[in-house]
Amino acid sequence: MTKIRHRFINHNINPKTETLVIGTFNPDTEENIADFFYGRQRNFLWTLIPTAFNETSLKGKLKSEKLNFIKKYRIDFIDLISEVEVDEVANYDDSYLDSRVIEWRNVISEIDKLPNLKRVCLTRKSFGDIPNMKTRINEIKNYCEKKEIPFQLLPTPARFYGQAKQIEWTNFFRNDNR
Repeated sequence: MTKIRHRFINHNINPKTETLVIGTFNPDTEENIADFFYGRQRNFLWTLIPTAFNETSLKGKLKSEKLNFIKKYRIDFIDLISEVEVDEVANYDDSYLDSRVIEWRNVISEIDKLPNLKRVCLTRKSFGDIPNMKTRINEIKNYCEKKEIPFQLLPTPARFYGQAKQIEWTNFFRNDNR
């Protein structure tokens, strides 16, 4: 068995964040060349969010450009999982990882540090194959509802880019919820 930490576990969420994007896990492995959240080749978050603001895609751009963008729009990221223990080092499918988590990220405590938070989203819509993550997600959703922070499930930014996906992401980011 191999323990794998989250690649960006030391990322500090900007306290001025207004939109928090929650994902699942980004492994700190040699094969993973992502320089920041959602930086893998088959992930289109860095097209979806800039397009929502009528900005140019940041897919494949420098980490510094992505950091400037999220600072400008007060967006930040956190993942549910801090560490897993796996026997298949190259398998990072959520359904595989769900039962192999050895440390969860305390997302609720991070939300509590964000006084300007206006909305929270999760980069996943279905939970049939991830019961442990589903429990965590429901806890976060319920907490956000209690704090009157809008919470939304968005289609995964992974695998492909499409117009229907873009519309959902744009609607989420363009809604001020005020």
